[in-house]
Amino acid sequence: MESGPGRRRVRARLRAILRWGGVVLLLALLALDLAFPPPLPETRDHATLVTARDGSPLRAFADADGVWRYPASEASVSPLYIEALLTYEDRWFRRHPGVNPVALLRAVRQAAANGRIVSGGSTLTMQVARILEPHPRTLPGKLRQVLRAVQLEAHLSKDAILTLYLERAPFGGTIEGVEAASWAYLGKPASQLSHAEAALLAVLPQAPTRLRPDREPEAARRARDKVLERMASTGRWTRAEVDDALVEPVVARALRPPLSAALLAERLRARDPRAERIESTIDAALQRTLEERLSSYVGRLPERTSAALLVVDNDTMEARAYLGTAAFGDAARLGHVDMVRAWRSPGSTLKPFVYGMALDDGLVHSQSLLLDAPQSFGGYRPGNFDAAFNGPVSVADALRLSLNVPAVDLLDRVGPARFAARLGHAGIGLRFPRGTRPNLTLILGGTGARLEDLVGAHAALARGGIAGRVRYAVDDAVIDRRLMSPGAAWIVHRILADNPRPGERIGTFDTGRRARVAWKTGTSYGFRDAWALGATRRHTVGVWVGRPDGTPLPGQYGAVTALPLLFEVVDSLPQRAGDAAPLPRPGAVDEREVCWPLGTEAASQPAEACQRRMRAWVLEGGVPPTLPEREAQRWSAGLQRIEVDASSGRRLSADCSAHHARAVRHVARWPALASPWLTASERIASRLPPLAADCVDDGRGGAVAMRIEGVNEGALLMHAPGSGNPPRLALRAVGVEGEVQWLLNGRLVGRTRAGQPLWRDFGEAGRQQLTALAPDGAWASLSFDVAPRGEGP
Repeated sequence: MESGPGRRRVRARLRAILRWGGVVLLLALLALDLAFPPPLPETRDHATLVTARDGSPLRAFADADGVWRYPASEASVSPLYIEALLTYEDRWFRRHPGVNPVALLRAVRQAAANGRIVSGGSTLTMQVARILEPHPRTLPGKLRQVLRAVQLEAHLSKDAILTLYLERAPFGGTIEGVEAASWAYLGKPASQLSHAEAALLAVLPQAPTRLRPDREPEAARRARDKVLERMASTGRWTRAEVDDALVEPVVARALRPPLSAALLAERLRARDPRAERIESTIDAALQRTLEERLSSYVGRLPERTSAALLVVDNDTMEARAYLGTAAFGDAARLGHVDMVRAWRSPGSTLKPFVYGMALDDGLVHSQSLLLDAPQSFGGYRPGNFDAAFNGPVSVADALRLSLNVPAVDLLDRVGPARFAARLGHAGIGLRFPRGTRPNLTLILGGTGARLEDLVGAHAALARGGIAGRVRYAVDDAVIDRRLMSPGAAWIVHRILADNPRPGERIGTFDTGRRARVAWKTGTSYGFRDAWALGATRRHTVGVWVGRPDGTPLPGQYGAVTALPLLFEVVDSLPQRAGDAAPLPRPGAVDEREVCWPLGTEAASQPAEACQRRMRAWVLEGGVPPTLPEREAQRWSAGLQRIEVDASSGRRLSADCSAHHARAVRHVARWPALASPWLTASERIASRLPPLAADCVDDGRGGAVAMRIEGVNEGALLMHAPGSGNPPRLALRAVGVEGEVQWLLNGRLVGRTRAGQPLWRDFGEAGRQQLTALAPDGAWASLSFDVAPRGEGP
């Protein structure tokens, strides 16, 4: 028997052996770990999920293997699911080192007794190990699973292991993870699961094919009920909660990925293709509602017609609904083309901004006199959509009626290059043909613009003149730029919002509960694009209708095709008290009484100079006069002070006989081109009195005498007996020089040189008003009748 010192030496050797053996074992394990690292997934191999602002999915993009897998964590799913999962699958998850020896021994004993595997004895960590590295259900495979589970516990925290399970557990088909399964089968987020739904999803990964609720609802119900009974027996859930859950049927949708705001989701994913989750600003419920509405709406339009729709919150410039196409994936409608960001001719949708700039420049107020009459702007001769002219019109009426000549007139005074630069600075990009510069055609659609930019610009009308870039993701930067002053924006908004909806009149219908809309339509050349833009207090809405390939849609234009949809959308938006009230008026805006033709404040003019009175919105107290005419003409607008004979009223010049009793008279002159549209009394009031016989000519005579030949006043034109041809006339304007423009019933029908004939067929029966206009403002007009076909004398 060894002595005490000998025993101490033996124990010391044993301790050294154990110590060094432990070191060797640890080094061996480290070497094995380095040689065979756990198959941890890459951090960014999820499917990309684009969500609405409430977290509901809009569109999911599968990963490289075609698997639908959404990010998830213990905090993002329902606590009921975590309770059901851990209670049913691994109650000791938080305590064991990856393997539960008791559960393994029980599984081996049950397998030996029954000749088959009754329970796997797998922990949640072991299941994760098998998910990450599939292996056959054999003893070597199970051994490998155990070693990998221990490895995972050494490398990861319990929370990280649980997250791997929540994101990668199999749920049938290409669905992985509880979040993807909840949306795919139940149509809801995993954070909102009921007791029954939590139990169903907890058991489904045990046999995802055999228990798929969309294919095997009865088998899925039995497995679910087994989990529920376990929850009751362990006391995790009360008996009452479990009994209520047992009554709930197993109802699952057919597996389909979410697909809403598809083109926006595609756009956001392209910006960040490696993102796992992208949170958009879209209102999911509104998006779905408008997708259904738009699909129904375009079904009534010609074939191959598509549409785009954008709804923006004015406060934040966040998009609430984004429909880049009427039918995503529809080849006939080119449903893959995103028309929210396509470059198209904007038609007349830019007109509000030239009026806003003119207000800021002090050129006009809301009731300034403009001329809607045939005019030439350096050879450019714009006409109106309906080819008719309205003569003298106010700024407000010109904008509401979307008249072309007044808009071109103002753009010419503002400057097209300056106008385009102002829009560009505010974020409204315009695209011009290569080698061209901004010109007067841009205000009528002679440029390219995008729906999203137009919405950002029209929002300025309700945002105090601040345009903004539309934001699509919650982390998008806020980019605001001033487009016009708050006062100018308010006046333009008020003008457009006071325009009744088509078919309505102010005071006729009870519209007080509906949001006031400052709306504007537009149609591009050849009926290729129909637009409608509308700004309310809370939202700005943009609508485009057309064919993405640019082919025409004859007869489809903004007011007929796009505007009804705009109002449908506006009426679908959430309303609140005050939405029907006008915007608060800025302090820079006043209301004044003005009168025509001078356009200035009525109180500052002689009474005889006010031929038409009206209330106008003015900016910064300025009341600019009627704009001067461009060309040196015989007549010019303005107030003329003349001396007349007190008795006869005839005009006196500086050189008259001495016997006249002189009196002062003021004559307000209308622009020369307005004359054909004036009433007889207005023409008389604005005409200079004839010169007294004994006075020397003062050079202030009236317009050049002009007359129309080829038809007489009050004539009746008849169809020739036995002829199918309409009456035809050769019309001439005599007494003037230069080009003559011919208007029939207010519509431009031709141009000739003075004295040359205008040949014209008159096939439409009824009263005809014919007017000839000379460049210097001289004009002549007469009326005649055309008899119906077959009517004899």
